[in-house]
Amino acid sequence: MLRPTWSRIPAVGVGVLLVTALTGCSLLSGAGTAPGPRGAATPTPAGKRVTLVQKLGADSPVRTLDVDPTGRWQCRDCAGDGVDATGSLNPEQARRLQRMLADPALAGETDQARQYKQGCIGVLTSTLLVPPGLTVTIQDCPGEPRPPVAYDVLLLLTQTTPADDKG
Repeated sequence: MLRPTWSRIPAVGVGVLLVTALTGCSLLSGAGTAPGPRGAATPTPAGKRVTLVQKLGADSPVRTLDVDPTGRWQCRDCAGDGVDATGSLNPEQARRLQRMLADPALAGETDQARQYKQGCIGVLTSTLLVPPGLTVTIQDCPGEPRPPVAYDVLLLLTQTTPADDKG
């Protein structure tokens, strides 16, 4: 029996794409609001949301970190141990993150602009999602170029939250 060519896509790529699509949809539906008292939606300050989705190889859990414009974050399966956490960046970290997310150079680092293709299998894959439609994937592959602004965002998020950039 012949299999369709799409079935040859590595499992990690399919997993990251699925999480990316699902997370992106949930972010877009909630953009511009934050939970208020008793679940009421209240406007968030001007700025950008960002989601970091990470997966190490095909068999590891998917880690998801959502950061709102104020710097409040929620991490699901942060360290790959099934534990969720919440917290906040300090004010300087939140301002620095917003400056990087507003940097026009970030648009040139998207997967589409770079014509990104997955280069390695079994390595840490980190995907940054910045609504309304910026997606930047960074793999921990030897010799793979790292988009400078997106990589700085990745480092800030992994160094200031329980999300782990080393797998």
